[in-house]
Amino acid sequence: MNVSYKWLKEYVDFDLTPDEVAAALTSVGLEVDGVEEVQSVKGGLKDIVIGEVLTCVEHPNSDHLHVTTVNQGSGDPVQIVCGAPNVAAGQKVVVATIGAKIYEGDECFAIKPSKLRGVESFGMLCSEKELGLGNDHSGIMVLPADAVPGTPAAEYFHLESDFVIEVDITPNHSDACSHWGVARDFYAWLLQNGYKTALHRPDVDGFKVDNQELKIDIDVQNTEACPRYAGVSIKGVTVKESPDWLKNKLTAIGLHPINNIVDITNFILFAYGQPLHSFDADKIKGGKVVVKTMPEGTKFVTLDGIERKLSERDLMICNTAHISIPPGSARAHAVIS
Repeated sequence: MNVSYKWLKEYVDFDLTPDEVAAALTSVGLEVDGVEEVQSVKGGLKDIVIGEVLTCVEHPNSDHLHVTTVNQGSGDPVQIVCGAPNVAAGQKVVVATIGAKIYEGDECFAIKPSKLRGVESFGMLCSEKELGLGNDHSGIMVLPADAVPGTPAAEYFHLESDFVIEVDITPNHSDACSHWGVARDFYAWLLQNGYKTALHRPDVDGFKVDNQELKIDIDVQNTEACPRYAGVSIKGVTVKESPDWLKNKLTAIGLHPINNIVDITNFILFAYGQPLHSFDADKIKGGKVVVKTMPEGTKFVTLDGIERKLSERDLMICNTAHISIPPGSARAHAVIS
């Protein structure tokens, strides 16, 4: 399991280095395979600074390029040819200086002096996608007027490195299959070894049931295989991109953010060890979640499109009209409307 050093700090107070934390965890039976530094943005925006576009004119040999002069905060202004449609004089922008590296997936290219249609260019004005800060590639990233030229982009965007501690979870330590579980064991080690510390338990005081307008019943028919199944119904949810804090947490431990609904269920799993799945309320036919096994040989098409045959011991999460509620099952659920 990948444990984020910064995430762990949210649950327990300590000043140890990542390597010291790894040694402590190994000593209590959570053997650590390795510690690796990870960056929230690939390359850490090295050699990328805040700049100011001083002048912007049309390229003499192109109908879409512009020739700009840019104040990079130190030294003389530099000339940069830019193809973005939104570039204009007076803007505060993000500049990849000579030597900076721009990443696109696994590909990387370094910024070098170049000529574009016969005009020299000494840098690159960047979009948020080119910086790895978002998905917008329609134009360069334009910053607020109070951005200071010369400020390192990593400092301006408050980028910080994290460390991933890779823990081998043994069969007797399922309690440690989450950041909260690891935090409890680490907290005990800190107390035992005389460190001043505190454990910050999750706060659920803000949770309350507002109404029963989206009522979904739960019918557990196989209580031996599933002693307990809990759920909550939530209305007024918009499926969209997750906030940065959530995306950063998942990215740090090697998960790819998808959307706010999928991401929050993964967050709960890796934060507290509770398997969770969200279902669309419109797809729960009959307004009931049914937890049961199916007859031997029942045919079932899995998410990969392959038809499989179930055994009589396969536990299924169903509604009243279908074998399974799309797209899957879980031991707890949130119903989204």
